[in-house]
Amino acid sequence: MTGTEARAGTELQAGLRDRHVTMISIAGVIGAGLFVGSGTAISTAGPAVLLSYLFAGALVVLVMRMLGEMAAAQPDSGSFSTYADRSIGPWAGFTVGWLYWWFWVLVIPVEATAAATILNSLVTSVPQWTWALVITALLTVTNLFNVANYGEFEFWFALLKVVAIIAFIVFGALAVLGLLPGAGGDVSGLSRLVDQGGFLPNGFGAVIAAVLVTMFSFMGTEIVTIAAAESSNPAERIGKATRSVIWRISIFYLASILLVVAIVPWNDPRLPENGSYQAALEVIGVPGAKIIVDVVVLVAVASCLNSALYTASRMMFSLGKRGQAPPAVTRTTAAGVPRVAVLASTAIGFVTVIANYAFPEEVFAALLATSGAVALLVYLVIAVSQLRMRRMLVRDGVAMPVRMWGYPYLTWAVVVVIPLVLGYMAFSPDSESRFNLAMTAAIAVAVVVVSVVVTRRQRARAPYRGPSATR
Repeated sequence: MTGTEARAGTELQAGLRDRHVTMISIAGVIGAGLFVGSGTAISTAGPAVLLSYLFAGALVVLVMRMLGEMAAAQPDSGSFSTYADRSIGPWAGFTVGWLYWWFWVLVIPVEATAAATILNSLVTSVPQWTWALVITALLTVTNLFNVANYGEFEFWFALLKVVAIIAFIVFGALAVLGLLPGAGGDVSGLSRLVDQGGFLPNGFGAVIAAVLVTMFSFMGTEIVTIAAAESSNPAERIGKATRSVIWRISIFYLASILLVVAIVPWNDPRLPENGSYQAALEVIGVPGAKIIVDVVVLVAVASCLNSALYTASRMMFSLGKRGQAPPAVTRTTAAGVPRVAVLASTAIGFVTVIANYAFPEEVFAALLATSGAVALLVYLVIAVSQLRMRRMLVRDGVAMPVRMWGYPYLTWAVVVVIPLVLGYMAFSPDSESRFNLAMTAAIAVAVVVVSVVVTRRQRARAPYRGPSATR
């Protein structure tokens, strides 16, 4: 066995190119939630959904800046889980790492089912469950050979999504300005932001409720800090990604949602049924709106599924390196791919794909509910970790290419705001929000208990090294 192969046996390799990391950072913020799920948020809050996206977007920008500070200083494939381990304690890294892994494992059947639904509508002779398994298997294979395969797929997925959004913004802007031939005369202008019951037709409580929908649309922005650890210049790539998150959210979300609410009445039933993009394209008279959106959404869900497989495997690999997962998951191929971690994560994904079709819908819905508030918990842990890790980095004289704005005040603002949002979920009139929070809390408590047990066992097995070990 050569030295290279030996090193590849337990370590990842820098197989992602700069263009891969750049497009991964862009793709992370563009999911099917923008093209489809945003329609539900609009029907909930009306035109004031813009406030929901502004609030959620601002929160994500601050969290990404905090994460960027830690990741640029100490790049690691475990990202925030590793930083929580170092700054709060092993139990925190264990808990948030496994919860995050569970979130992405459950994303696999959700996205596979969404893609299968679209493909089944095009080729009805192939059952949905077959499409779901084929898509999952195909992307699993691409993740097994080389990290560059993941990067290449994600590069083209991201490029197609960006082109689609820019095209939508161009057509939507022309319609709003009254310059698009064929669009209805009542489409132009911004009157629809106020002419259907005002800007806040359902009150401010609906804006908060819509935040819960929009918040999960942004999950995935943090993937770049995980992927960058497998690039040649992680600190620089992370710095660029965190600095660009503001314009990405502004253009992709705020601009496109503004156009949607200016084009489509917020109470149009097509919004929750068909999604915001399809509804807007139908209103302005774009032919073949459904097939266009179906293709874009298919690319978006394939991208998300690809990222889910990658992210879950890298988080499991990182947990294994810290002794918080079976040692086998740290084994890598000569190409630096943690094959066991990929297969283990995919196996759970395959089981949940099958469960989605084999068991009653309520069972699968309950599984999904366990990850309903994971995004908020992850953001809270990132904020607390950054509060403590900044002091550690300064004390140790570590260079920080990226620094959090307004430290510690903006960090503390995030630490205060997230529990308030969780509190709203607990007392929300929406029974689904309460159920999601209860299920997430239940699995979080279970993981914390396991983490405490594992941490104590690790300490008991650790050899005593005398008083100097604590210095």
